[in-house]
Amino acid sequence: MKIAFVVNETLTEKPSFTTTRLAMTAVNMGHESYYLGVGDFIYEPDGSVQAHVRSANGGPYDSLTDYLAVVQDESRESERINLDTMDIVLLRNDPSDDVAERAWAQTSGVLFGQLAASRGITVLNDPFGLANALNKTYFQYFPEQVRPRTCISRDINDIKAFIGEQKGKVVIKPLQGSGGQSVFLIGEDEKANLNQMIEAVVRDGFCIAQEYLPGAVDGDVRLFVMNGRALEKDGQYAAFRRRNDTGDARSNMHSGGKSEPVEVTDTMLQLVEMVRPKLVRDGMFLVGLDIIDDKLMEINVFSPGGLGSSQNATGIDFTEVIIQDLERKVKYRSYYGTTISNQAIASL
Repeated sequence: MKIAFVVNETLTEKPSFTTTRLAMTAVNMGHESYYLGVGDFIYEPDGSVQAHVRSANGGPYDSLTDYLAVVQDESRESERINLDTMDIVLLRNDPSDDVAERAWAQTSGVLFGQLAASRGITVLNDPFGLANALNKTYFQYFPEQVRPRTCISRDINDIKAFIGEQKGKVVIKPLQGSGGQSVFLIGEDEKANLNQMIEAVVRDGFCIAQEYLPGAVDGDVRLFVMNGRALEKDGQYAAFRRRNDTGDARSNMHSGGKSEPVEVTDTMLQLVEMVRPKLVRDGMFLVGLDIIDDKLMEINVFSPGGLGSSQNATGIDFTEVIIQDLERKVKYRSYYGTTISNQAIASL
């Protein structure tokens, strides 16, 4: 099996990233993994989608650091491939990381992924579904029962009116963004600087104002979902709690959060069940749910990370389960060819 991993930029990937873990596991299982950045795509006059890629096939590798060092070794020439020769293309780039410096790159993975899928290549998550998830408004299409109360606007007065209607604290954040950037927790003590905080968010686009869930004091839970089901192996779920003990309202790992084991409850599994129909319909193969109490704070369909933290919390490597599922999809494709859509096979 040949797998192309699409990332923001190959040379900025890190050993701890989930993509690195998946790519190395695939190689160690006897497959071939290829890295390409969103700027490495090529559309040829014959309609084929090609790319400049880097790889470290052969293995096995015992170290994520050693594996990625070979991939990123600039003394080795990159290789040009036709994506028609790939069995799977995994879109693992995060468009929000390119908002500030590379606006052109935000949609490149999705657009070239659509071209590849149209040629019968299996592309995951489904790029046509991902096109509708390029910002956080995608979250608003899921059942109201799973979401905190939310207002989305660029008007400062609209945001202030929503904040005034809430009984407790409110979180404001950009509509497009990740990693906890420009996220503010608004309580009574912060309202004196409310205008400045809202302006800091709307400067780059729409602002999301969301009710603050009391359970956030204990952080949030990242739970992986594959094919619409909670990712599981040997009776353990791929999940962990993200906590920030620094007083920062953000618990994500980019903002000083730390991971710890968590018990996956029936309430969490019920949330999975409630979002499953849309995730499956949209061809979302692998996603990350961010859970606080009985609500979802976010559904990460672009490059969900944290499999390393899940492994630390449970002692289980979930990457093998994911690669085995890709093997199964490749078999289905060999049976049915293009008579089964990319969207259908993505979450089958």
